[in-house]
Amino acid sequence: MSRNLYILAAVMLLFAVISFVMSLVSSHTQPMLPANGTLWRTTALFLTVGGLLVALLGIMTALFEQIDRRTEERRLRQRGDNPHDR
Repeated sequence: MSRNLYILAAVMLLFAVISFVMSLVSSHTQPMLPANGTLWRTTALFLTVGGLLVALLGIMTALFEQIDRRTEERRLRQRGDNPHDR
């Protein structure tokens, strides 16, 4: 599941970069797009913060999955069942 969160975070950060670049582009070159630069910067800010939070959530998920896996391996080792012997 953490891989999906990493992909989502990367897409959000990519859109944040695109939004920031759009804030620098002149409104004369793209007449159909919103010309307000602060709107693009605000969107970029929210996408950046959201992407960083999703990346943090992905890291935490990966850590807890690793803890669960190691706890299960330790429990099986203490019982005497080795999953590699099967």
